[in-house]
Amino acid sequence: MGKKKDRRKAAEDDPALVAGVAVPAAATAAAAEKMGRKEFEAKLEELQVELCHLQDWVKATGARVVVLFEGRDTAGKGGVIKRITERVSPRVFRVVALPTPTEREKSQFYLQRYIAHLPAAGEVILFDRSWYNRAGVERVMGFCSDQEYNDFLRLCPGFERELVHAGIILLKYFLEISQEQQRERFLSRMEDPVKHWKLSPMDTESVRRWWDYTDAINRMMLATDTQFAPWYVVPSDDQRRGRLNCIAHMLSAVPYEAQPFAPPDLPKVQKKPDAVPEAPMYRNIVPQAY
Repeated sequence: MGKKKDRRKAAEDDPALVAGVAVPAAATAAAAEKMGRKEFEAKLEELQVELCHLQDWVKATGARVVVLFEGRDTAGKGGVIKRITERVSPRVFRVVALPTPTEREKSQFYLQRYIAHLPAAGEVILFDRSWYNRAGVERVMGFCSDQEYNDFLRLCPGFERELVHAGIILLKYFLEISQEQQRERFLSRMEDPVKHWKLSPMDTESVRRWWDYTDAINRMMLATDTQFAPWYVVPSDDQRRGRLNCIAHMLSAVPYEAQPFAPPDLPKVQKKPDAVPEAPMYRNIVPQAY
């Protein structure tokens, strides 16, 4: 667990990870060359082993963890969530990416539909966008009134205080990128057919409204960056470094310990009965197209 302690120390010492410090992504990414794939995959594998240790600890202790991923469009929220969940159980690490609220949900208390997805014992909930939609896209695109927006900024710190007081480990990450990098990623999505599903008029509108979103982000940080539930900014112009840094920080922020593993005995195969056919009688076989 030495590496885990080193990561915790680095998280404490690195000013880029201190809540309330908005680190420009371009300035951070420019300080080093973008990471190569082989180096990224080797370091990611180490972190994914630790994520499995975290999973065992959560199951053994009944811990409850909530991780929020917010950020500008194309900053890589889905990418970092995918790397977190690749090697762990979906019954422990659950991803919540809620669609546009229904008419019924719009009539509810705003936080109500998010409360329904909070973790039970032994669960880690990863919110791919969260209740902070109200402080971001809803505010910028005019989907909420000034009164609803101001009420959210007033109520949100108290809501998060209660989550932490109830014993939930709450982590909030904001993935930041430069304006130039965001434009490049949108152009890449337009050219790549497997990324077309990531494009929507709502997303591309964020390019035009860059400064409106900047103002909304600043207001959100000012109102909701608290000692008990701080924001952590993840510079993500270099996606690979951003993913590794975010996962490493998440591991450093949870006080998990590797759990002892006792592999089960592999039983002997039962004796074959005389009446069993040599092979199962399958009716339909998938054609060998490859």
